[in-house]
Amino acid sequence: MQKICFNNVIPKVFQNVEMHSDVWGQPLCFERGTTYLVEAESGRGKSTLCSYMVGYRDDYTGNLLFDNTDARTFAIAQWTEIRQRHVSMLFQELRLFPELTAMENVTIKNQLTGHLSQHTIEEYFHVLGIADKMNERVALLSFGQQQRVAMIRALAQPFDFLVADEPVSHLDERNAQAMASLLSAEAKRQGAAVIITSIGKHMPMPYDKTIML
Repeated sequence: MQKICFNNVIPKVFQNVEMHSDVWGQPLCFERGTTYLVEAESGRGKSTLCSYMVGYRDDYTGNLLFDNTDARTFAIAQWTEIRQRHVSMLFQELRLFPELTAMENVTIKNQLTGHLSQHTIEEYFHVLGIADKMNERVALLSFGQQQRVAMIRALAQPFDFLVADEPVSHLDERNAQAMASLLSAEAKRQGAAVIITSIGKHMPMPYDKTIML
């Protein structure tokens, strides 16, 4: 997949709201191999934007195109393929399984994709400073630790686009940089796009484009 295009997309909740946006009601394409920062104030539809790109919501007017194919035409099987092979998502609320360990949360996805070796997964835990938490239940981890687990899980698949919704909101500068370096390296290896959202604190990466939502 080479591009995801928003053609005059407006969330239905914003249809009667006057907005100045680089995204809503505009033609905008996210292209593979490019790193984007999407900045927004709270309530401007940041998480909504992310949900549209993985097909979790379709409450919009306009057209959302994946390589010139309208997203509204996708069957469930096509969305499943997109989520497993083309678009990886790190949700703001993380959506981890609290009753499972950190390692189990990553493994359950990696078993579906077969993307990472066990050695690589363990290495990612070490790189992000949570190697000692691999066998801890997620419910016992801090939110910042959970964010790092969610990032490893997001990397446990091939992707053309990785979308991360406020991925470092609870991380200090050192850990945010570690996460950014790991993500940048994997995106470069796959020739993928990275789309980071922020309402202030953002992942320290060399962004090619900044978009105001």
